[in-house]
Amino acid sequence: MKHTRTTPPSHVVFVVEGEGDSAHWTRIGAAWPHDDGEGFNLKLACMPLDGRVVIRKLKPKDMEAGR
Repeated sequence: MKHTRTTPPSHVVFVVEGEGDSAHWTRIGAAWPHDDGEGFNLKLACMPLDGRVVIRKLKPKDMEAGR
């Protein structure tokens, strides 16, 4: 699959270990919505073995901070 999209991602992908205030969030990738709005293309830097994968909408402050 060739990824030629030049638009910035709309979402950020994290792996979350733990619960509540003690949870540890690690950014592992980004997500772009499908043109039909029915799913996402993911680009991951790693694949977690433990924890849960969370996809969150990208906030403007995340882009400014280079996150």
